[in-house]
Formats: sequence, structure tokens, C-alpha cells
Amino acid sequence: MKSRILGPLLTLMVLLAGAAWWQSGARWRGALYCAEQPGQVWGVAPIPAGATLLCPESSSVRAEVRRGDTRIEQYLFADWQPETLLRLLEAEGFTRLSTRPDDGIQFEAVLTSGRERVLYIAEHRGEGTLVNLGGTPMR
Repeated sequence: MKSRILGPLLTLMVLLAGAAWWQSGARWRGALYCAEQPGQVWGVAPIPAGATLLCPESSSVRAEVRRGDTRIEQYLFADWQPETLLRLLEAEGFTRLSTRPDDGIQFEAVLTSGRERVLYIAEHRGEGTLVNLGGTPMR
């Protein structure tokens, strides 16, 4: 009687362990793997209307994010909005350390909050804007 229960129970435990292992890496396989907190810009404020979260498709960037070597988020706007997310981050306590104005290609700023530094780059994408936020995770 014990062997009839023990075999299926052991199989079930192996399957559950495999499923848990697979789920633990699911974030890194998804298209939005870089979102540390889904629905949040840099984990501090809700994504504003009109912004679409993207993550770089590069497998090397994906590996860097997974290892914790880098942190990156990208947002796409349909029109030119170079400072929308910048103002949002400033409202949440980030301060501008430096700014390079729009040169027709991109707008750049370095933000800081405590020991954290974030490179903010807003690039022209046709009529739209691609905003890149990048930094080194605080350990």
C-alpha cells in the first residue's frame, strides 16, 4: 500500500520542484524582464499614460540585468516628450546632477538620490521618444 502512494507522491514532488525552478527564472525569459517593479518607473512612480515599457532585446544586457550588474528600463512615447519621466523622477526625490540639452539627437541628464545615480537619455525616434534609464544597482 505504501509503495502505491510513495511512487506518485515522489513524482509529484519532483514535478513541483521543477515547476518552482522554472517559475523562478520566468522573469528573465519575458519581454519585460528589466521591470524591477512592473507598472512603476524605476520603482518609484506609476508609468504615466502614453508611455510603453520596453526592455532591450540583447541577450548580453539581459544577462547583465539578471546578474545584478546593471539596471535598465526603457519607455517609448508616440511624440517628443524628453522630460516627462525626468520630472516624474524629480517629483519622487531625484535631483539633477547634470544636464545636456537636446542636440537634435538626444537629451541627457544624470540624476541622483542618496547614493543612487541614474543616467537618463531621451532619444528622438521619428516623432516619438525613447527614454532610457540606466544605473548600477545598489548592493
